[in-house]
Amino acid sequence: MLDEEYRPFFREDHRLFRDQVRSFLEREIEPHHEQWERDGVVSRDAWLKAGAAGILCSSVTEEHEGPGGDYLHNAVVIEEMAYVGVSGPGFWIHSEMVVPYIETFGTAEQKSRWLPQLVSGEAIGAVGMSEPGAGSDLRGITTSAVRVPEGWRIRGQKVFISNGQLADLVVLAAKTSPKERSSRSLSLFLVDTSLPGFRRGKNLDKLGYHAQDTSELFFDDLIVPEDALLGNEGDGFSQLIHGLARERISIAVSCQAKAEYAFRQTLAYVKERKLFGRGLGEFQNTRFRLADLRTEIAVGRAYVDQMLVRYIEGGLDAETAALAKLWTTEMLGRVVDACLQLHGGWGYMREFPIARAYADARVERIAGGSSEVLREIIGRAVVGGER
Repeated sequence: MLDEEYRPFFREDHRLFRDQVRSFLEREIEPHHEQWERDGVVSRDAWLKAGAAGILCSSVTEEHEGPGGDYLHNAVVIEEMAYVGVSGPGFWIHSEMVVPYIETFGTAEQKSRWLPQLVSGEAIGAVGMSEPGAGSDLRGITTSAVRVPEGWRIRGQKVFISNGQLADLVVLAAKTSPKERSSRSLSLFLVDTSLPGFRRGKNLDKLGYHAQDTSELFFDDLIVPEDALLGNEGDGFSQLIHGLARERISIAVSCQAKAEYAFRQTLAYVKERKLFGRGLGEFQNTRFRLADLRTEIAVGRAYVDQMLVRYIEGGLDAETAALAKLWTTEMLGRVVDACLQLHGGWGYMREFPIARAYADARVERIAGGSSEVLREIIGRAVVGGER
């Protein structure tokens, strides 16, 4: 990690936790990651071990059998996974997207049912938003939930769902007013995937993130009970907006750390690689390129840390977090591309970490709000006179 001593907002307990996370990843995740890449999915045993080690849902309170940490403990997990290049376990989707919805909007019964299982890794969570015809435009969702005597009947399809093959719980976005496109037409549901009518499609063949299961999900007249509704009917859009700042800062934290990982891999390579009888790092072009990359990474680190402080102090809004998500994902793309180039032909080989980092990085400019959508959001704010 770069400049760790200049991050005073991390307390001593965070630093000790970082050591624990690093040790866990070295022992339980890194040795198996290549196999998971071939399998296209992480073993459930890894999730259970992560739960036992306090790696999952680190900020869940002790009341719900959680470690009782704060968001920075979660940030530590995100960073450390990026620093060692393990992209397979979808821990951050589980901990930073699924769990906060339940913590914020769930009833006491919903929390007591799901949070302990999510903390332990006995239940794995996913978020069901994207559809074949609706990605960033959530008003285009066609999955419907209609009231029936038994509760709600859900029909529809989701796609690109991380943790989809393993998920025991899906936080599902569905239209409860199917003919409307208003902000009151969407609701969220906690869907137990053991229910009849839930069906998993194939594990999707992706450019990167080969160890992370990403799936199609189908809801064939699935009946969920009334208490599966998260919050109130029609609150879906406001609930999703409420979670945007945390989602975007988490992506920014991850991408910043991934850029640092790619840079370290490349720096080690150019120090060893010989070209025309000289070390690759002795060429002015190499040194200048590394200087540019180091500068971009340093700027990113300062900005991401500033956003982290704003978030933990309660001052980070979704629009400002969009700036961090846009800049860090685009920066990561530039960094991994340049780093792969410095590896030459070896950089194109998947056995080299930089090749996997390059493939994995490409989705960051799409998932969690594409760069184009974020530019539209930021541009509207600028034109409207907002910061």
